[in-house]
Amino acid sequence: MESGTFGIRYVVKPAPGRLRDVRLGPDVVVEPGATVGYVPGRRIADRSLVIGAGARIRTGAVIYLGSRIGAGLETGHGSVIREENEVGSRFRIWSHSVLDYGCTVGNDVHLHTGVYVAQYSRIGDGVFIGPGTTLLNDPHPGCSFSRQCMRGPTVGRNAVIGGGAVLLPMISIGEGAVIGGGAVVTKDVPAGAVVYGNPARPHGRREDLRCWTGHTLKPYPRPQRTG
Repeated sequence: MESGTFGIRYVVKPAPGRLRDVRLGPDVVVEPGATVGYVPGRRIADRSLVIGAGARIRTGAVIYLGSRIGAGLETGHGSVIREENEVGSRFRIWSHSVLDYGCTVGNDVHLHTGVYVAQYSRIGDGVFIGPGTTLLNDPHPGCSFSRQCMRGPTVGRNAVIGGGAVLLPMISIGEGAVIGGGAVVTKDVPAGAVVYGNPARPHGRREDLRCWTGHTLKPYPRPQRTG
């Protein structure tokens, strides 16, 4: 490794000019084959990319210009973070997941493998989103008014989204809610509710869940660390 501008540690140093619109904190590791500062095809007002200290950006990841990302970012292989996103600290986005443009993401958010987060989604602190989950944003795909109507789901802090779930546009997932694997969520989910099925329906409360593995009495014994 060698030291680069802004205290970055590179496995392979980027080509000249790559850092013109990029500001990275100290102890950032950019692995070979990762792209930091990809130029968006869309015209955006601010092309600068800011990534906080201690990031690890793995081979095959692509991070576009025009976003603000806090400290402790960690990417999987083939993950994509598009432009105009506001992302908190300790964001984990694993392999082949996509955070599309114009989203807001809190601290300590974890996107597992193969997750797609559509434009204009909002994700609160401490949210876990399981593998293969899709957040949608277009209520009428192909409509001439699609651009005016696009808005992704809002996911409240400390919610848990099981693998393979589908969240329809514009819905709200309440704080601490649990969405079962494979659920198709078509309506707002109250805080602390447990829902699953297609379409997803309520099946009790998070505080009433019991751990069937025997390792603990209750799953989710305390909120994840945020801030």
